[in-house]
Amino acid sequence: MTRSRAALLALLTMVALSPTATAHADEGPEQIVNGTFDTGTAPWWGTPNVTLATDEGRLCTDVPGGTANPWDVIIGQDDIPLVAGETYAYAFSASATPAKVGRALIQFPVDPYTQYLSAAPELSVSGNDYSYTFTAPVSLPNAQVVFQVGGSAEPWRFCMDDVSLKGGAEPEVYEPDTGPRVRVNMVGYLPTGPKKATVVTTETAALDWELKNAGKETVANGRTTPRGVDASSGQNTHTLDFSSYKKPGEGYTLTADGETSRPFDIAADIYDELPADALKFYYTQRSGIEIRDDLRPGYGRPAGHAGAAPNQGDVSVPCQPGVCDYSLNVKGGWYDAGDHGKYVVNGGISVHQLMAAYERDKAAFEDGQLNIPESGNGTPDVLDEARWEQEFLLSMQVPDGEPHAGMAHHKIHDQNWTGLPLLPHLDPQLRELHPPSTAATLNLAATAAQAARLFAPYDPAFAARTLKAARKAWAAAKADPERYADPNDGIGGGAYNDGDVSDEFYWAAAELFITTGEKEFKEFVLASPHHTGDIWRERGFDWGNTAQLGRLELATVPNAIPDRARVRQSVTEGAEKYLAIQRGHAYGLPYNPPDFDWGSNNLVLNNMVVMATAYDLTGQEKYRAAVREGMDYILGRNALNQSYVTGYGEVASKNQHSRWYARQLDPELPNPPRGTLAGGPNSAIQDPVAQRLLQGCEPQFCYIDDIESWATNELTINWNSPLAWVSAFLADKGERSDCRVRYTAHGSWPGGFNGQVVIENTGKRTVDGWSLRWSFLSGQRVREGWGATLSQSGSVVTARSLSWNDKIKPGRSVTFGFVGTNASGPNPVPEVFHLNGDRCK
Repeated sequence: MTRSRAALLALLTMVALSPTATAHADEGPEQIVNGTFDTGTAPWWGTPNVTLATDEGRLCTDVPGGTANPWDVIIGQDDIPLVAGETYAYAFSASATPAKVGRALIQFPVDPYTQYLSAAPELSVSGNDYSYTFTAPVSLPNAQVVFQVGGSAEPWRFCMDDVSLKGGAEPEVYEPDTGPRVRVNMVGYLPTGPKKATVVTTETAALDWELKNAGKETVANGRTTPRGVDASSGQNTHTLDFSSYKKPGEGYTLTADGETSRPFDIAADIYDELPADALKFYYTQRSGIEIRDDLRPGYGRPAGHAGAAPNQGDVSVPCQPGVCDYSLNVKGGWYDAGDHGKYVVNGGISVHQLMAAYERDKAAFEDGQLNIPESGNGTPDVLDEARWEQEFLLSMQVPDGEPHAGMAHHKIHDQNWTGLPLLPHLDPQLRELHPPSTAATLNLAATAAQAARLFAPYDPAFAARTLKAARKAWAAAKADPERYADPNDGIGGGAYNDGDVSDEFYWAAAELFITTGEKEFKEFVLASPHHTGDIWRERGFDWGNTAQLGRLELATVPNAIPDRARVRQSVTEGAEKYLAIQRGHAYGLPYNPPDFDWGSNNLVLNNMVVMATAYDLTGQEKYRAAVREGMDYILGRNALNQSYVTGYGEVASKNQHSRWYARQLDPELPNPPRGTLAGGPNSAIQDPVAQRLLQGCEPQFCYIDDIESWATNELTINWNSPLAWVSAFLADKGERSDCRVRYTAHGSWPGGFNGQVVIENTGKRTVDGWSLRWSFLSGQRVREGWGATLSQSGSVVTARSLSWNDKIKPGRSVTFGFVGTNASGPNPVPEVFHLNGDRCK
């Protein structure tokens, strides 16, 4: 979403960061006219629904109730001159009866109302004084000073006095509270995993450290390893490694250099709740459906953009002028981020990663797991949630008979930007379809092809519909391969422009080949430069760099690509790149560019997806250990000493940029739900709050947990998707090296085949009673079997031993078989097997 804001403010940011000769030593003249209201209320103005008056030397007004938005009631003054590069001191006193949160803005006076200062003062009955500083990014003769005080159901009284704006101020020095200098994963560590902390110190020689339990007893000690100055934080650091200590417990702390860390646990179940929490985020992001308070207490709200006033709705959305002459029903899907926009390219990678997490281990996801309206319908909840978005993506396809038929519209959102807070069902703006794009079309083709194979066991009709849409989208993209989104189309929603879609072509071809096995898609994959090129960017993959998705799918999902062994090897090569970066980083971070990107936390997690996949492919512990250590950064082992996931850790993000999780602006609204990832440090600091407080920040310090900092603290569907994938990997504790499984499909005939499975005990102990589990790729069913009791739920097959073969001695094996049926398309051999719940390596 905020990519458009980046484009909108790019020039302003460049001006703000450019050298200036402006002096700040002397206080400038007062810019506000009649800020003490000694001569009445002029030239202050108010919206027509308020009457301004003086009361004991203050400006006061009775704010009407029943308004939806902060900007529904405004008090302001126009024609405030600003000078580029000048730092201003802004101050006022204000009160509210009863207490409220207001909005104090200094901004461009007309659309797009660019904000140069944005503050959300908490107004009390007794009144308070407020002061802020900001540096003007542009020279402007007619800026506005405004107080937005609407959005309350009940009436209240607002008063203000002593409003002042003067240049010549010293820039505000922002010092984040980073707590103790020993930085840990505040959630905890797995007993068998790596356990490292980072110590910030001026010392250059090794330091003593102690690990203490909740009873303050020392249970381990050692010496730190000096690491020198970390470029991403500017801090001199040491690494503290206590991996050898494995005893589970709560309330551990680490002490070094006179500092004691925040508490943490050591437990095998520390990640057990995170996968579900990260996935539950999506239900409250849904558009077009009531969010039930009984399912998400505190988060209930009416359906957004469902066609009920004041919404203009998504049930019949027209195109932007000149784009098309039809309307589409695009109700549903997920709101992309903290605004009301819905984007195909961002929805594509998001829904893909949810389905990919399911495809990695289908038995780990169950019906009823996420407590959503569809729970209990016989389909795993993660697929139900993915379907909510996939149905929206399908609805964005241009109808037959229209220009560009088969392509997908790039996005749909409000005609203009909306302010904060604004619940979806109260948004009154016109919604518009934006032009089709090749990138959006290929996202549709890729995800629809993926959905076709995953939904085949649960809803064959939906699977057939998605595959048909994928084929149509593929053909449309090939016929129009260079229809790019306009980079200037960023008013009311993000532009999400991408001038190179060769990577989307590769990803879509890979998904279509895996699902269909057809020659056309195989040949396209093999001919693509992305198939053999080094695609493992140091900065990670994202919505605009999707070749990695195709490579990961070809490596992990059973398919018959001829050079699959090389493809799988290339994933481990990518993992080695990120592993090397992590080993060289004082905070154990597998991401270390000289400047951190927008949404850096999602890029960190996507690099961890590559390392986790390497573990799945090779079973080498170093890759799994790297993922476990990488999560430490997300959950507190970082320069700011905070967790970036709501509800996880003693100090965690809670004010992510959102129009409906907006408690920081309205105490009647909630904070984001537990398990929501913040975007994280962003060196470009494009928003006014970040620019005011974070100028000159080292990369890890370019973050602030403020709802107005959309450049550093936004939430989005494509940031929570790798969090869900990685946390599911971390919660997967199954592992065993004492078994080998050989699966053979033979004697095939149209619609059927014989399957044979051999389980070999490669360990030193007898297996006494066994149960083997695997998943089919798409639509295969087990019928009659022999040598085992077989059952199937969806795509997951379970084979259980009989009384005569329930023991497998070391070096011995058992064999069983079955008759299976398969739908049209490939019948690949399953590659992942779980014996008695643990994965065979």
